[in-house]
Amino acid sequence: MREKSNVLLSLAVVSLFAASSTGYGQTAPAAGPNSDPVYQQLRNIGLGGESVTVSNFDLKRDAATFHLHSGTVCFAAPVNGKVTGAVFVGDGNMLLEPPSLDEAKSLKLLTKENEFHEDFERLVLRFTDSTYDEVKKAGASTTGGCDPGLLQDSQHTTRKKLHTNISARILEDLLSGKQGGLFVAFVHGKRYDSKLLFMVDPNGAWDAAPDEIELMTYNENKSGTWAAFRSDSDKIRELGHSRIHIEHQQLDTSIEKNAHMTGKAITTFVALSDDVRAVPFDLFGTLRVQSVTNQSGQALAFVQEDKDDDPDFYVLLPQPLAKGEKYTITTTYGGKDAIKNEGSGNYYPIARENWYPANAGAGLGDYTSFDMTFHIPKGMKMAASGSLISESTDSGSSLTVWKSDVPEPVAGFQFGRMKEEDAKITDFLIATYANEEPPDWAERFTKTGIMGNLSTVSMMKQPLAEAQFAIPLYTNYFGPLPFKRLNVAQQTACNYGQSWPGLVWLPICSFYDVTVRHYLGLDWSDNIYWDVVTPHEVAHQWWGQLVGFNSYRDQWMTEGFADFSAALFLQSAYGAKGNKKFIEFWDHERKSITERNQFGYRAIDVGPVTMGYRLDNSKVGGNVGVDLIYPKGAYILHMLRMMMWSNQGGDQNFKETMQDFVKTYAGHAATTEDFKATVAKHMTVDMRRIGNGKMDWFFDEYVYGTALPRYKLDSNFEKGPDGDVVFRFKVTQSEVDDKFRMLVPVYLELADGKTMFLGRVRLDGNNPTEGKIPLKGLRDVPHRAMLNYYDDVLASPN
Repeated sequence: MREKSNVLLSLAVVSLFAASSTGYGQTAPAAGPNSDPVYQQLRNIGLGGESVTVSNFDLKRDAATFHLHSGTVCFAAPVNGKVTGAVFVGDGNMLLEPPSLDEAKSLKLLTKENEFHEDFERLVLRFTDSTYDEVKKAGASTTGGCDPGLLQDSQHTTRKKLHTNISARILEDLLSGKQGGLFVAFVHGKRYDSKLLFMVDPNGAWDAAPDEIELMTYNENKSGTWAAFRSDSDKIRELGHSRIHIEHQQLDTSIEKNAHMTGKAITTFVALSDDVRAVPFDLFGTLRVQSVTNQSGQALAFVQEDKDDDPDFYVLLPQPLAKGEKYTITTTYGGKDAIKNEGSGNYYPIARENWYPANAGAGLGDYTSFDMTFHIPKGMKMAASGSLISESTDSGSSLTVWKSDVPEPVAGFQFGRMKEEDAKITDFLIATYANEEPPDWAERFTKTGIMGNLSTVSMMKQPLAEAQFAIPLYTNYFGPLPFKRLNVAQQTACNYGQSWPGLVWLPICSFYDVTVRHYLGLDWSDNIYWDVVTPHEVAHQWWGQLVGFNSYRDQWMTEGFADFSAALFLQSAYGAKGNKKFIEFWDHERKSITERNQFGYRAIDVGPVTMGYRLDNSKVGGNVGVDLIYPKGAYILHMLRMMMWSNQGGDQNFKETMQDFVKTYAGHAATTEDFKATVAKHMTVDMRRIGNGKMDWFFDEYVYGTALPRYKLDSNFEKGPDGDVVFRFKVTQSEVDDKFRMLVPVYLELADGKTMFLGRVRLDGNNPTEGKIPLKGLRDVPHRAMLNYYDDVLASPN
C-alpha cells in the first residue's frame, strides 16, 4: 500500500462458575453466540480458594525470567479442570534478554539501559502451559492474600484497551485436550511502565505474529511493541502457528444503498494440526454473526463479543479435527460500518481483508479460491477481485458474479455509481472506474465555484494508460501474472492506494490535476508521490498478491519491491526525462531513510527493515516503519539490480533473478531468506568473489543491519604515452565497521556529456582503494568521474 500522511472501575466479580469444573470431553458445545459453558467460565473467571507463598522462585519463560523474591500467589478458579490464571502480590522483578542484537538495541533505545530489569509488586498471569504446576510445586500452601480486582483489571484491559478476547484464546487450548503453550503476564512495573505485557503464544504474539514472544506496553502515552522475537523452544514452535488452511470461500454479499451489508460465507478449510476444535476467523467487528452451521446443517456455537470490546470471532466445532481433515461451515453475518456511504453514489469499503470470515493470523500467505456474488443497488457498478463471470439485474438490484482465476491470499471489491473504461493487452483486460460525481466531502469545494464540479471521469485515461504501460514492463522484469483482469478503481480516500489480486484502489486525489490538489492543500513538497502511486499499486499484483508474505518481518519485500517497480516505471515511461525522474526518485528515497524526524531519529538507525512497522512507537515516532520498509526495501532491490547490471547484458541477469523468485514462490508466502537464496543462485562473478560464494555479507549489512557508509572519490585524468586517457583514483569508504564490504560503481561523464559506466571498486572496512586504469581508445579527457551516479549504493550524501 502506498500511503501519504496528511496532517489530518474495575470491580471484583465473583465468578458464578468458580466452583465448577465441568468436564468437556467430546460433548458438543451449546449452539449460538457466546453460549458455550466453558467459555462463560473463562469470561467470568475469578480467584479460587487456592494460594501459595513463594520465596526466591524463578519462573523462566523463553528469554524472560520472573524472579519472585517473596510474596503470595493466588490461583484462579479451575475451568474444565485446568487452572488458567494467577495473581502475585509481593516483591519481584522481571529480566528480559532478547536473543538478537537488533532487539537488544531497540529495547535499549526505549529504556536507555543496557539491561531490561523491571521491578513490580503486582503481577497477573494467564496461561495454558505448566505455570500452575511449577508455581504450586515451589510454594507453600496458604490462605488469601491477593486482591481479586487485579484479575478483573486484566480482563478489562484485554477487552477495552487491547480489544483481544483472551478468554477465547485460552478456550482454544482447553478444547484441544492437550497442554497449551500460552503465557501472558500483566506486569505492574515500577521503573519503565505500570502497564507492561509480556507474552508467549505459539499461535503468534498479538501484535507481532508470527513471532511468539512479545513485550509491549498498553500505556496510551508509551504504546508500542518494545521487543518481539521467535521462541527458542522446540515445544512452542511445534504447538503453533496456523490452525487451518482455507481452501475455498463461496461468498454471497448484499449491500444496501445506506451501505448496510449482509453476507453468507461457505468456507471450506483443512486442519493443519491435530485436535483443532476452536477455530479463530478474522471478521470485521461490526459485522455481527447471526448463525454458523456445518456441512450437515448442524448449528454450531461461536464466540463474538461486543463490537466495541473484543469481538474476535471463533467457531467451536462439535468434535476435534485431525490433521488433514476437511470441514465446511456456513456463516451468516451483517452490519453497518464495514462500508461507508460517502454520498452521491460514492462508497468506501473500510473492511478490506475481513469483510468475510478470513483465516486469522494468516496475513497474505493463505491462498484460497473464491466464488463471489454481489447484490448492489440498481444502476451501480461493481469492481472486484478475479474475473467477471456474469452481471444482471435481479429484483431491482444489480447482480454480479466473480471468480478467482487462481487461489488468492485475499479478495476485495469497490462499487458505486461509476463510469468504466477498458483496454486490452492481448488477452489481459484492464478496466478503470471513476465515480460520476464527487463524494460529499468534496461538495464544499465545488459549491464555491473555484474548482468546477471536481468530476474525475475525464481523468480516467491517465491511470488506464499508466496501468497499460506498467503491466508489460513488470511482466518483462518479473514474469507474467496468472490473473486475466485488473480493475483499477477510484476510492474516496485521498492519501493512499491499495492493491488486492486483480483490484487496485487509487486515491481520488490522484485523479485531480496540480491546481485542484493545490486548492485541497495536497501540494506536498514530495509531489513525486502522485507520479508513483499508480505504478506502485499495480506492482503489488506481483508483490503481495502473486508472491505473498505472512510475517511483518518480510513485508519490506512487498512494499519495497513495489516502490522499486515504481522507479522502473519512471525510468522507462518518461522517455528523455526518465533518467532524471529516476535519479530524483532515489534521492527522495534516500532522504526518507536518512533525514532526522521530529523526534530526532533517522529511520535507518532505529532498526533493520525486517523489524518493519514494529519500529513505530511513542519514543521514535509513528512513521519510522513507513520511512524504512518502503524506501530502504526499494533501495535493497535497486542495489542488487545495479550490482548485476553490465554493459554487455544490461538487466538480463537481474530479470532472470526476479523471474526465478516469482516463479518459485507464486501462490505462496516468501521469506527474506527465500529471496536471499534466489539471489545467491544468480550472483555475478564480482558478487561471488566479495561474498565467497554467498550473499550473507550484503543481507547482513543492508537487510538485517543498519549500516550506512560514506564514500569519497579523489581522481584525475592524464594522457598516457600512446595518447589514451589514464584514470587515477582513490576511493575511501568510512563510517562502517571493519567487516563491511561493498562493490561501488564508478561512472565517467565524457567530453560529449554522456555518462558511461566504468566498473566497480571493491571496498573493505574503512580503508581506501587506489588504482590506475588506462582508458583504451578514449582520446578526449572526461569532464569528471563519479561514484553512485544512479544512487547505486545506499550511502550518506557527500
